[in-house]
Amino acid sequence: MMTDQRIFNFNAGPAALPLPVLEEIQSEFLNFAGSGMSVTEISHRSAYFDAVIDEAVARAKRLLGIGDDYHVLFIQGGASMQFAMIPMNFLGPDDSADFVNTGTWSTKAIKEAQIQGKKVQVVASSEDKDFSYIPKDIRFNAGAKFVHITSNNTIKGTQFHEFPETAGVPLVADMSSDIFSKPLPMKKFGMIYAGAQKNLGPSGCCMVIMKKDFLDTATEGLPSMLAYKTYADKNSMYNTPPCFGIYTIGLVLKWIEEEMGGLAEMADYNIQKADVLYDFIDSGEFYRTTAEKNSRSLMNVTFRLPDEDLEKEFIAKATEAGLGGLKGHRSVGGCRASIYNAATMESMYALVEFMESFEKEKSA
Repeated sequence: MMTDQRIFNFNAGPAALPLPVLEEIQSEFLNFAGSGMSVTEISHRSAYFDAVIDEAVARAKRLLGIGDDYHVLFIQGGASMQFAMIPMNFLGPDDSADFVNTGTWSTKAIKEAQIQGKKVQVVASSEDKDFSYIPKDIRFNAGAKFVHITSNNTIKGTQFHEFPETAGVPLVADMSSDIFSKPLPMKKFGMIYAGAQKNLGPSGCCMVIMKKDFLDTATEGLPSMLAYKTYADKNSMYNTPPCFGIYTIGLVLKWIEEEMGGLAEMADYNIQKADVLYDFIDSGEFYRTTAEKNSRSLMNVTFRLPDEDLEKEFIAKATEAGLGGLKGHRSVGGCRASIYNAATMESMYALVEFMESFEKEKSA
């Protein structure tokens, strides 16, 4: 692979994949596992793909320390489909769910439940400060069917560093942007889910990890493709699954497990990377983060410059320097460095060096 032509990729999603994963894909793309076919050509009903999906499921369970009491599912439609599927599957006419609103993706999840006429209780929100923090000391409703949170907020740059106590109510978490970035207290969760394109693989696939006894509470009589039971009963192969996405996810999990050493080591590395960037920003006044310090994300560092014209120039010159994807989300502007698992320490130092140089140029 011509790595000398690759940039430092800070896109929020689709986002950077680990270089060793891309190289492994490249090496076997035309002849997967001696099949004489590309992984994009093999049948999902073949022994070749059975091995792919079974290995991805096994690695996910090993990394999270869970057993056969959990389903690992692969569903199309991204996390946005889950916003609708979760209330559809788990909220009956007399049920309610608690939601914590920490920004755009939480808001969308709440809206999808309300569209269906489901009973939603927003028990905490950080909207009062423009979603710049994670609410603490939340009081949940004992009778709620589940509690829904967004673990990491890509747009505002906030993240749950500790998960709330829910008094036994199943916790459901959209982890699209920080799944497999750290160990998780899985006993707290009835379900976690993640669109793959941020921290796990290519776009087009959503991973759902669900406790079996939580699935047992699901509503019957739903359309087949909108019922979690369909995916659980058919090993995610009721219809043709996103084969290439599942294959790539399996390779990313292999990289985390075998090359990075597991989730504890992955977490340490992610903290070190984020510290490099946050420490530099905090050392001066030219750049400022948009999230409160104790709520800052380790995955998406959102920051502003003194004015919007400088931000536009910063993004343009960074792109010219081989630092891509630093433009903030279109809804808020500013700048954003998405430093998911695949981001390297080398990329952190390159970004800080550029930021320092740009600041000196504009402060002269």
